[in-house]
This record gives sequence, C-alpha cells and structure tokens, in this order.
Amino acid sequence: MTSDPPPPPRPGAFRALRAAIVALLVACGTPLLADTLADVQRLIRQGQYPQALTTIDSYLGASPNDAHARFLKGVIYSETGKTDEAIAVFTKLTEDYPEFPESYNNLAVLHARQKHYEKARMALEMAIQTHPSYATAHENLGDLYARLANQSYAKAAQLDGASKSAKAKLALSRDLIAIPAKAAAKPGPVDSATGNKAGKP
Repeated sequence: MTSDPPPPPRPGAFRALRAAIVALLVACGTPLLADTLADVQRLIRQGQYPQALTTIDSYLGASPNDAHARFLKGVIYSETGKTDEAIAVFTKLTEDYPEFPESYNNLAVLHARQKHYEKARMALEMAIQTHPSYATAHENLGDLYARLANQSYAKAAQLDGASKSAKAKLALSRDLIAIPAKAAAKPGPVDSATGNKAGKP
C-alpha cells in the first residue's frame, strides 16, 4: 500500500518541525538533552558564562518549563552579577516549583548579599519547610542569624561602650562570620542541582 507524497514544506515549516522534534526529545528524556545541561554545568564551572547563557537560552527555547535549566540560568545570572535577573528567575521557580528547595536557598543568598536579611530568612525557612533535611539551607540560616547577631551586638556596643558582654559577643559573632568566608575559599560541597559549591549568605 502506497501513500501520496507529502506536500512541499511551507516557509518556516522546518523551524516548526525542528521545534517539534526537540519537544519530542524533551518528552522522551533523551541523553542529548541531558548532555546539554551537563555541558552548561561544565561551562559554568569553567567561568564561560556567555557560552553557558547562549546554550541554556537555546535549550529553554525548546523546553521553557524545565526547572533544572531555569535554575542553571539563575546561577549564570548570579555568577555574572545580574542579581535582579537572578532573583527574578529564582522567585519564579519558587512559584512554579515550590517543592524545589535549592531555588529558595539561592534566592536567600542573593537577598543576603543585598542585606535584605528578612527576605533571606523567609526564603531559607521555606527551603527548610520544603525539604527539612536540606543541610545547606540549615547552615545558611545559621550564618544569617550570626550576621544578624553581629549587627545587634555592634549596635549594643556602640550604645553602651562600657558593656563588656556586648563586646565579647561581638567578637564571637565576628569569628562565626569569618568561618564561612574561610570555608568558601576551600573546595567545598557541591550542590547536586548545579554542580557548583553551595552558596552562602
């Protein structure tokens, strides 16, 4: 049994066909797409952010709802100093995928860098509520509280210069804040979602 030959393609049909094929590959979870995300992670680790962004944008053009790819785009924005764009990406991820604790964690790190500590605290508490055994969020929340304690002890010492306890606690809180900075300089745990070291507030 034979069938009629297909009609000639309309202008733009190849683009539509390519998009349909990519969508089918995404639905089937092919290794090709997994390789693309692995390539983006490699580019991020190597600091090749423009190439990583180009690759992830292309990937997201075919699969705009891929949470992992969107997360990686947020990481790229974070690493390149595009804080507002990164915050927008991670905020949208927390809305679309509230069960994904890494988005809350990274959002908290960005808020903390901007000294928006209350927003950072709320994001970390959501990460912990979503995934109670997420150790990075617990540690980051502790670091955030240490930073807040440091500010309060500094204010107390400023208001009452004779307070030995405020000065002692201020010194201890400074030591606590210095520990994460020293640890960040050394190779540390890798975030399974990004392949990068987990962020700190």
